[in-house]
Amino acid sequence: MPGNILIMDDEQNYLLVLDAILSDAGYKVTPLSDPEMGLAFLEESEVDVVVTDMKMPKFTGKDVLDHVKKHYPHIPVLIMTAFGSIEAAVEAMRTGAFDYITKPFSNEELLLSLSKAMQYARAQQENMQLRRQIQERFGTNNIIGRDKSMRHVLDMVHRAAPSRSTVLVTGESGTGKELIAKAIHNESPRKDGPFVSVNCMALNPGVLESELFGHEKGSFTGAVSRRRGRFELADKGTLFLDEIGELSQDLQVKLLRVLQERRFERVGGTEAVEVDIRIVAATNRDLTKAVADGSFREDLFYRLNVVSIPLPPLRERREDIPFLAAHFLDKFAKENSREFKGFSPSAMDYLSAYEWPGNVRQLENVIERCVVLSSTDTIDADDLPPEIKDEESQFKSAVDLLPTKLDLSETLEKIEAAVIRRALVKADFIQVKAAELLNISKSLLQYKLKKYTISAK
Repeated sequence: MPGNILIMDDEQNYLLVLDAILSDAGYKVTPLSDPEMGLAFLEESEVDVVVTDMKMPKFTGKDVLDHVKKHYPHIPVLIMTAFGSIEAAVEAMRTGAFDYITKPFSNEELLLSLSKAMQYARAQQENMQLRRQIQERFGTNNIIGRDKSMRHVLDMVHRAAPSRSTVLVTGESGTGKELIAKAIHNESPRKDGPFVSVNCMALNPGVLESELFGHEKGSFTGAVSRRRGRFELADKGTLFLDEIGELSQDLQVKLLRVLQERRFERVGGTEAVEVDIRIVAATNRDLTKAVADGSFREDLFYRLNVVSIPLPPLRERREDIPFLAAHFLDKFAKENSREFKGFSPSAMDYLSAYEWPGNVRQLENVIERCVVLSSTDTIDADDLPPEIKDEESQFKSAVDLLPTKLDLSETLEKIEAAVIRRALVKADFIQVKAAELLNISKSLLQYKLKKYTISAK
């Protein structure tokens, strides 16, 4: 397997021999007799494996190893040593050397050890690339949030991520709570550890307990072997508990204990299992009301609600709708090998004015549908599903979403504010046109804008 090899040895004869052997095997070799030059070379060049002698003037092989492990932990280090220094080489293995070979060595021994080191190096490089891709996908730089409310959310993510504190993400379904949880993980010191997710509403309490804590062999019918739960799988990483408000009372007690003690027992077991995890929980329920009505434990709520990040619904961050729509259009166009110029003005008007009861997830689904069904290179109003552009349907959908018990006066004011916002969007924020659409005077519109603190930009 070809690769770039840096060799450091103060014995010139060994450098010549190693250079010849490894070059014949297809490797690109850089032989250096001065380890200081070798460490400087690492800063400027691409190196897959370092091969270093154990005993050298100024720098020992152990010094080289310590430097590489600190600054280039993905590069494996092979130690060369004389027979009498094997103990030192073994000690180097304990502190991170990939392997050691004793002088004199056979060509086969050297090439075999180097081949294994190259395989390890390639695996490390692939892992680094994967982590970069995950960071690019889930880092806050790739969460679309131009609106003021979302900028506040992203600022909270930046500040909370480096800590160990438990985070509670709240918001309606479809607002992107798991995306925020992944951003917290990927901006934290635990980013190289696992991110483990579990939906607390998707499983019945008995199955969920086993899923969270694992079980011992024979603990229940069908438990044919020991199984690790999500808490163990998330060790040294982040555990995301989605729909936390749906936990049964029994599981709430057990979760509280884990948060307090950082240990638990598997189902059917007695041995305490200790874990080092960071909890990020999410819910679309109002947990303060759940605490008040007794369906959620108050002590658990305060344990979870150390850092609270509320996500605004899409209808309250309309500035982001065009950017989100463009992002999803690009995403699904690539997935379907299509090319699109964008959205027609009328299509974007409808998208910006719609209430989006399903939030960002609903917008994503609508754009995917448009990409699949559109016969042109521009998404037009005709490509949108009926509920997006049918005002009667929109109104009925909005009414159906209202709770049966409500304050009529307050609700009517919210509806009036929403209608005014939609008119402004359709009128390109030109107040005279918006007033005409609403069949009211410009002065009355300005009064309403001030009353509802609506930006008329």
